[in-house]
Parts: sequence; C-alpha cells; structure tokens
Amino acid sequence: MIIDGKKIVSVSYTLSTPGTLTADETVVEKTDPGVPLVWLYGVGSMIPDFEMNLQGKKAGDHFDFRIKAEKGYGLYDETYIANIPLDAFRGKDGSIDTTMVKLGNTLPMMDNQGNHLQGVVKEISLTEVKMDFNHPMAGKDLHFIGEVIEVRVPSAEEIEHGHVHGPGGHHH
Repeated sequence: MIIDGKKIVSVSYTLSTPGTLTADETVVEKTDPGVPLVWLYGVGSMIPDFEMNLQGKKAGDHFDFRIKAEKGYGLYDETYIANIPLDAFRGKDGSIDTTMVKLGNTLPMMDNQGNHLQGVVKEISLTEVKMDFNHPMAGKDLHFIGEVIEVRVPSAEEIEHGHVHGPGGHHH
C-alpha cells in the first residue's frame, strides 16, 4: 500500500538542521523505530512539504529529503518579538515566579484575541520581559532521513476524528 489520500502512516526518522559555521548538521529530533511518528496523512496536520516528499512511498522505503525554512516552520520574523510589561507576570500576591519567568524558559501565553501562544523569555528588565514567539525551528532548513514503517487504511472513526487511534495515536 502506498502513501496517498488519507492513510495512516508510520515513519521513523532523524531530523537535523545545517550547522551555522560548517557543513555539519545538528540532530534536532530522532524517533525510535519501536515508537515511530504515526499520523493521518493528507489532513493538514503535518508540514505540507514533509507529506509531499513521502507521497507514493510504501512500508520499507527509505527517504532522505530537505525542506527550506520558508516551506517548513517559516522564516524567523523579528515582528514576533514582543516586550511585555513585567506586571503581566505578577501573581495575585504581586510577586513574580522567578522559576517560570527566567531566561530561556518557554511560557504559555495568550494574545488579545484568546489565541494560545508559546513564547521564549529572551530578556528580563525591571519593567518588561522580552519574549520571542517564533516557532523554535523558524528560519531553519530541515533535513529528514528515515524509513516508512507502515501504511494502512484508517478506520471510519479515525477519518471522522481526523487523527490516529490506538498505538502511536490518540486514545479516547
């Protein structure tokens, strides 16, 4: 069975990004072949170019492809940097939780429209916290090397829910 349409796909892979000073690559993520990435192909839950590069492959096929930053998680955007008043981080008692609000921490935030965001603390001053709301992989080219483990037909319930059920997927 080949990857196309709406199929349940399982892959093991290594994701790396090019090094900044050399041709070396940095491994960002690696799945264990016994615990592969499993998803419902073709419903928009993955990077489109990731799925495009797997289309037509079958169990046992190996892959090795690259995705440019703008087709992956997007280019790094300076407008996603925000200075937030320090007072926004104060608890009911007026204190700031310094175990949470510290350099490098990723904090869950919400914008004015109620959208949930993840921001990385970049700087802390006496009056504000500079946060970066870019995706952690923004601006980075992606290199995937791996193997297709399984391709199967989804159940009617998986199609209806838009995700995988059972091993490697969602459990209700």
